[in-house]
Amino acid sequence: MDKARYIMIGGFLGAGKTTSIQRFAEHLDARGLKVGLITNDQGAGLVDSALARSKNFPVEEISGGCFCCRFNSLVDAATNLTHETRPDVFLAEPVGSCTDLVATVSLPLQKIYGDAYRVAPLCVLVDPIRALRVLGLEEGKRFSENVRYIYLKQLEEAEVIVINKTDLVDAAQLELLRGALKKNFPEAKIEEVSARNGEHLEDWFARMLEEEMDVSRFMEVDYARYGEGEALLGWLNCTLEVAEPDGGEFDGNALVSDLAVALRDRMAAQSVEVAHLKMTLNPVGEPYEVAAVNLVRTDQSPELSHRLVDPIDEGELLVNMRCEADPDILDAATREAFISVIEERFSLSCEETHREHFRPGQPNPTHRMTEV
Repeated sequence: MDKARYIMIGGFLGAGKTTSIQRFAEHLDARGLKVGLITNDQGAGLVDSALARSKNFPVEEISGGCFCCRFNSLVDAATNLTHETRPDVFLAEPVGSCTDLVATVSLPLQKIYGDAYRVAPLCVLVDPIRALRVLGLEEGKRFSENVRYIYLKQLEEAEVIVINKTDLVDAAQLELLRGALKKNFPEAKIEEVSARNGEHLEDWFARMLEEEMDVSRFMEVDYARYGEGEALLGWLNCTLEVAEPDGGEFDGNALVSDLAVALRDRMAAQSVEVAHLKMTLNPVGEPYEVAAVNLVRTDQSPELSHRLVDPIDEGELLVNMRCEADPDILDAATREAFISVIEERFSLSCEETHREHFRPGQPNPTHRMTEV
């Protein structure tokens, strides 16, 4: 490839972006293409970055704001990866609560840095159960209207909508969702995959590698409403060092699973909808060994997506939690869960090395282009 391919895979919190990007990276690596990953979050200490490193992929992390507000950092990240490994393909994962990415990221990248990058169409992943609820096709806990506004704007600007996690719904649900997406977003192409199971990914990957972004597609965005929607979300990132104080070992898989259940139950007791809870546990000195757990709805059971082979004596625990709730609720819930699960149930020592909880600020893009 003469120019590096830039592929941005968006979608709301919990849509399965990280798993999909890992699958895509493995697909490229198997074909002899070098890949660089760029992760993004409003805060620091990302589970996504830890998972990427556990697969031994080069990764740059942009924290403190979304790609649109940290555009120069995005370019710097791509430049750093180019100097290190000269990737043929960049896979970028924007913040799950971010929208208006074509006008603020894809088009500026294509226009300003077109000599270096070929920009793929923006694709947006959806969790089918969440999508059925947001679109009013099934009953279940929903977000408030301004958070829903962000969700629908993500779909409106997508050139490719990817229904992920098709293994979680039956044929009738899938047909219902497919029909609604085609009706409401007729310009978008639709793919149906299960990144977790590795099913039906080839056609989607080929599309992202071959097609170019449509520089004529733009949408109007009410930034006041967009900012209000983001401000309704609570964000929490924290990092802990956990250890067996008597020199013994503990089951890291059970620890992250029990913690996820404890946090889910605390959210459910306060009628708080979880958008995404994810945790990783890495044994000290073993960056390629990891336990990881995900939860994308309050009424869901946590899923252990990565398992440690053996018990461990100490490790680093990363917790990323996003809910439609006051961040103080997330802060209190995690503190309670750490005491009840880590200290009391597992009898481990626990030292917190990083903690932040907040509401995302008003989006303020570095660039916003609405014409070439």
